[in-house]
This record gives sequence, C-alpha cells and structure tokens, in this order.
Amino acid sequence: MSGANVKAFVAERLGHAPKELSLFERALTHPSHGKQHYQRLEFLGDRVLGLVIAEWLEERFPRDPEGQLSHRLTSLVSRATCAEVGQAIGVPATMRLGRQAREDGAARSENVVGDVVEALIAALYLDGGLEKARQFIRVHWEPHLAVLGGEAPRHPKSLLHELAEARKRRSPAYEVVHTSGPSHAPKFTVKVSLGSLGEAEGVGSSKQEAETAAAAAMLEKLK
Repeated sequence: MSGANVKAFVAERLGHAPKELSLFERALTHPSHGKQHYQRLEFLGDRVLGLVIAEWLEERFPRDPEGQLSHRLTSLVSRATCAEVGQAIGVPATMRLGRQAREDGAARSENVVGDVVEALIAALYLDGGLEKARQFIRVHWEPHLAVLGGEAPRHPKSLLHELAEARKRRSPAYEVVHTSGPSHAPKFTVKVSLGSLGEAEGVGSSKQEAETAAAAAMLEKLK
C-alpha cells in the first residue's frame, strides 16, 4: 500500500490527519515485509488501550466492584475484540505483508489483525496525543461495551477454578498438547485436567486463548 493510500486510510478509518505518516506505515507493516514493523508499536498500543478502557469502565460502571471491572476489561482488551475492530475498519486489506505471510493467510489471523489494531492505537497516541487515541477507542469499542451493559462476564478459567474449589478438588491443570501453523499464525491445543472429574481440550491462536477454550469446554462437560 502506498503512502497516499495509508494517509487516506488513516483519515477515513481512524479519523485523523497524520503528521508523521511513517508511524502508521509501520503500524500496518508485518515483520515479514521489512525491518520497520508493528511489533514495538503494538507493545505501546496494548497499554494505551488498557488505560483508556479502564478509565471508561470506571466512569461507565460506578457501582461495579473491582472484580467485575476486571472481567469487563479482560473481555474488551482481548485479542478477539481487537481483531473484530480491525475487521470492521478494513485492516486486513491495508496490511503490508511479505509473500509467505500473505500465502499463509496472515491477513485472516486474529493475532495479526489484533496486533495491528493495537499498533494503530499507539500511532494515534504518538501522533495525536492521548485524546485522539481515546476518541478512536470510544467510537470503535462502544458496540462491545454496550454488550457488557448488564452483569459483567465471568472468565471461564475463573469459573472452573471456583467449581474445583466448591467440589474440593485441586486447581485445574493446563497443558499444551499440540502446536501447529506458521509462527505468525500459530494454533495451540491445550488440555485441562480436573482430577477424577475428567479432561477437556480447547484450541486457540495463543496459549491463553486455548486455555480459555479448554476451560469453557470443561464447564460445558460438567453441566
């Protein structure tokens, strides 16, 4: 994608007139495409996203205890939510990918798209300040926040741990039993064991995601 196209994307999809276009070019560049890529920006963007969402949740749910706020935060800053936002604003079509990454389907990877969104948030923060990043996040995370308007969602791993305690069992044990896929789009299979109550497996694009899927499968099994 040319610099002019990146500038148009930033203006139309991020609502920002970039002063330092190279920040956004980096945010949209996969490591397979060149040395200047999104990974360091993604590190910063993850922290900016967490700050803005935490601030927003404290404002939006003034009666929630800390535990419920944490559950809401975990859902909103997850890789899956970031990837959904990326899909909605057209990130897959704008990424700069090396040939192999393109052939391996990196543009469809939840991990990659989510990382690029966090990198774009960092670029907005560095180029336009916290308020510009906050505006983008509040617009594009509003539908996801609205879904959480009722009781805060409980994380499957927390629920499974509580179930184990209630039944006087040891804490659930998680084990990676298989990995597959290229380095930029891995797939992990994790097994969770709960003693005599049995085992279950889950698959995800990160170990944490696979553990969550395994815990959800185990809860379903124990219903």
